[in-house]
Amino acid sequence: MGAQQRVFKAKINSTQSLRKIFKAMELIAASRIQKAIDRVHAASPYASALTRAVAAVATQSNVAHTLTVEPEEIRRAAVLVIGPDRGFAGAYSANLIRKAEELVTLLRRDGKDVALFTVGGKAETYYTFRDREIRRAWTGFSEAPTAEHAAEIGEALLADFHRPFEDGGVDEIYLVDTRFVSSVSQDPQYRRLLPLAVVDAHEAGAGSGAGTGAGHPAHDEVFPLYEFEPSAEAVLDALLPKYIDSRILTALLNSAASEQAARQQAMHTAVENADDLIKTYTRMANTARQAEITQEISEIVGGADALAASGADD
Repeated sequence: MGAQQRVFKAKINSTQSLRKIFKAMELIAASRIQKAIDRVHAASPYASALTRAVAAVATQSNVAHTLTVEPEEIRRAAVLVIGPDRGFAGAYSANLIRKAEELVTLLRRDGKDVALFTVGGKAETYYTFRDREIRRAWTGFSEAPTAEHAAEIGEALLADFHRPFEDGGVDEIYLVDTRFVSSVSQDPQYRRLLPLAVVDAHEAGAGSGAGTGAGHPAHDEVFPLYEFEPSAEAVLDALLPKYIDSRILTALLNSAASEQAARQQAMHTAVENADDLIKTYTRMANTARQAEITQEISEIVGGADALAASGADD
């Protein structure tokens, strides 16, 4: 019986140690959620203003820009999967990968080739383990993305978009990310980035960055008459790459906030499970201790009865 108590005591100690780690990770994630949400809100005014500017040019000029014109034939699509670098976030990575695989299946069903781009170590590991070719991967900043990271990703995607199909170019680009709804709700999603459909300004500034685009301003918004200098084409050439970078940055920031929220939830659940295990192991240890005491008492009583019986015989 003593051996059983030692086993249960060792399990209790190890579970208590894990609980401390889970609790610390939960507190760290909880402290980072608000910072991530603040970054999403801080980027919203710029995204809204940029969306308004692009929508104004798009609605008040008849410019056929290469980023907004639908190609005659779509043969290859780029898919950018924005995931986390680290684990311990529950089903966050699995849900994102499932949504990405859903998109890839739909694209291939339409007869399109798929060029994969990934952000975060988890997405890269998933496709590498399955021998799926990744055209380019970015890691190391999923929890704290910056505008420089978004610009680097946008530059790489635009380079492939402008490249001819015969040289490995793509005809359209999709984003797969996780929209931050609240601390208890994160929504994996995919939508097309290029060819461009300008989203409403209130959508771009709401922090979600979601939507496939409306191609026109919000219903209650009327733009003033603009004159474009030096030309509408030049204005679009300057604005559209920045607009794309803004969409990518919004997706990165939402994914970062979603990652921290998912990790906080997962660690909170892990702490509760550890508490339940500790209670179970403690109960089992007490049961083993009671059984040991009962056996010892039985042995003492049995020995006393044996001595008494032998004394009576004498």
